[in-house]
Amino acid sequence: MVGYLLPHPPVLIPEIGRGEEKKCQATLDALEKIADEIAEYKPEVIVIISPHAPVFSDAFFLNDKPEIGGSLARWGVYGIEFRFKNNLEIVQDIAKMCSQEGLTVGFVSDKIQKRYGVSRELDHGALVPLYFITKKYKDFELIHTSYCMLDDIKLYKYGMILRRAIEKHAKKGLIIASGDLSHKLSYDGPYGFAKEGPEFDRLLVELLQSSNTRALYDIDPVLSEKAAECGFRSIKVLLGAFEGYSIESKVYSYEGPFGVGYCVAAFYQKEQTSSSLFEEIVKKREERLKRIRENEDEYIRLARESLEYYVRHRRYLDYIPDYVTERMLKERAGVFVSIKKDGNLRGCIGTIFPTQENIAKEIIRNAVAAGFHDPRFEEVTEDELDSLVYDVDILSPPEKVNSISELDPKKYGVIVRKGARQGLLLPDLEGVDTVEEQLKIACRKAGIDYESGDFEIERFTVERHK
Repeated sequence: MVGYLLPHPPVLIPEIGRGEEKKCQATLDALEKIADEIAEYKPEVIVIISPHAPVFSDAFFLNDKPEIGGSLARWGVYGIEFRFKNNLEIVQDIAKMCSQEGLTVGFVSDKIQKRYGVSRELDHGALVPLYFITKKYKDFELIHTSYCMLDDIKLYKYGMILRRAIEKHAKKGLIIASGDLSHKLSYDGPYGFAKEGPEFDRLLVELLQSSNTRALYDIDPVLSEKAAECGFRSIKVLLGAFEGYSIESKVYSYEGPFGVGYCVAAFYQKEQTSSSLFEEIVKKREERLKRIRENEDEYIRLARESLEYYVRHRRYLDYIPDYVTERMLKERAGVFVSIKKDGNLRGCIGTIFPTQENIAKEIIRNAVAAGFHDPRFEEVTEDELDSLVYDVDILSPPEKVNSISELDPKKYGVIVRKGARQGLLLPDLEGVDTVEEQLKIACRKAGIDYESGDFEIERFTVERHK
């Protein structure tokens, strides 16, 4: 098995870049070398994992069109089209194996495509790598898929399934993880700068240069999120295809001329190994969650146990645990409960003012609401409970703000009001660094026009338990 990490900025294609692509000469040279390698390897099936194909929260998109195609017309380039035969037998086996392993595959029918505008045409995450590959080699079937927003274990398992399905049909396969690295490398780039951008790229490239692919799973998910990358999950799926083997990784190039990191790297299968990276990932996750559980305070523990009780019994916790403090029983306050799963928000519901007789009962109610009544998410299920992490915010009474100079997104949460419309944003949220960003998000949640400036502002502090 061979795999590659390939970037996908359309500017790399000369017909689109019109000279700008020359600023990425190291990337272009590396892509040409990779195309030569692929032509020599002669794969019968290429799987491309694209972050710009349809991405679902809990299902892996899999393209089931008999023929998969796309063009450069959206970039004003006409006459360059791509058409590839899909291997539907392998696609069907991937879906079947996923079902057996508890994973979900999402297909996009013609009806859904028309109704919701979700395309099964090749996206630029697939088109750009394929543009360079097909200049040297075209004799392959294509499987077009994406990652999803599930945890590392499921991403890795999906990669294992991709390989098993290809091998079942005795095909010579190759997997491409399409993805760019950080989109926040420079202030003059299209996405701005975050210090985590260069830090993430440096770390990932160093690990690939040293073939230390196991350590990729030790990278802090907060770091990758703040770096604003789009290729890390593609890599994690790709690595699953090498389960049971050691890997030699090789970086052909890395550069970021437009404020976005472009890395070209190869992954080569070496000898079989007795150690399982899959088991190692599972163990690390269990150890991390165990540490979190051991360090829970009374507020977090009550939120967790309240939701767990409701999931299992379909009724609210009908007793107050003995670890609940006197303060939680005597004081009243607004409370927000946030739930995360593998670093991603899974639900967040709260009350600005107290609605229950004490903080403890406020937590009980809002923990259940966060797991069951946040309209952005499906209801929490029992098999998820062991992987959930909780935050509890105790709110101070709101106070009116006369000037935005009285705001600080790290210290104060905000409430915006206009008539019956109201929007709230908690303080010290990842990615919310300025007062303007904070107010814009709060206004958007309330359906208030931020630019009009016609709204009232209140601020509050929180006592955060996490």
